Amino acid sequence: MLVDKKIGFIGAGAMAEALITGVLEAELVSAEQIYISDLKKRRLTELEQEYGVQLTDNNNELVSNVDYIILAVKPKVIAKVLTSLDVEIKGEQKVFSIAAGIKIEDIECHLKNEVPVIRLMPNTPALIGEGATAYALGEAASAEDGKLVEKIFSATGVVIGIEEDLMDAVTGLSGSGPAYVYLFIEALTDAGVNVGLAREDASDLALQTLIGAAKMVVELEKHPAQLKDMVTSPGGTTIAALRQLEKDGFRSVIYEAVATATDKAEELRKE
Repeated sequence: MLVDKKIGFIGAGAMAEALITGVLEAELVSAEQIYISDLKKRRLTELEQEYGVQLTDNNNELVSNVDYIILAVKPKVIAKVLTSLDVEIKGEQKVFSIAAGIKIEDIECHLKNEVPVIRLMPNTPALIGEGATAYALGEAASAEDGKLVEKIFSATGVVIGIEEDLMDAVTGLSGSGPAYVYLFIEALTDAGVNVGLAREDASDLALQTLIGAAKMVVELEKHPAQLKDMVTSPGGTTIAALRQLEKDGFRSVIYEAVATATDKAEELRKE
């Protein structure tokens, strides 16, 4: 447990809630150690009722009361949030940013003191402890800060440290990735309905197929191509389906989706 350390979230969106859920369920902190600020009072009330956290609609009050500041607002308002602070973020505090496309230097330039800044890209499965988070350290951040990041965010799933120039790629892959998977599940379910299955049955089968296949990759520690070959009999149904997927550019579509999201993350900084 992070004894006597307080975590403040500036922004109360879905990703902030996912992280709050993760750290509370892992008992890293108590609800009394979590502060949240947001302009939407209804949203703050929802989170207070659900988690019992501390609320404020004043970012200055939040910064004055916490040790770790998590910037969980939209990329386009990061600069506005930081420049509007009337209190200084002190060197002993730490700033974590989960804003897509915003570089560490974009945050550091608004800080008067040499403050450790860590850029992160988590994803929404953090809500159930199955998230994927990548992080990069700023110049003022130490190896110990990296260990702290791993301690906090491992409560929400897998955590890896990378170089900052790869963060936009992480955004394109795992940051946006859950949406690709949800779309695939929806499409697979609809495909089952198309060939005659009841929707509920098609949904159950599609979901379990995805869960089971993913678990086999993890637990058997085999390359996905090996597991694919295990399903694919000569002249059978699976190879016929795979041929159609390849013919229609299934892999290329995935490549382009991740590349497009990566490019968009880069554009967000310019916007």
